[in-house]
Amino acid sequence: MVTGKHLANMGYRAFSASMMLLTLYGGYLCTMRGYRFVQRQKELKMAAENQDPEMIKD
Repeated sequence: MVTGKHLANMGYRAFSASMMLLTLYGGYLCTMRGYRFVQRQKELKMAAENQDPEMIKD
């Protein structure tokens, strides 16, 4: 039989696990955004060096 204390403990663990997953997913999104930013900066730098106006206008 499930007691109130046991049910509360299961709820706490489920909530903690979901928060952990959200934190990991948020970290992944931030990392990918930073990676894309760095890649875009490299592309812009190369376009500026090659004077490619089509790439720079974005």
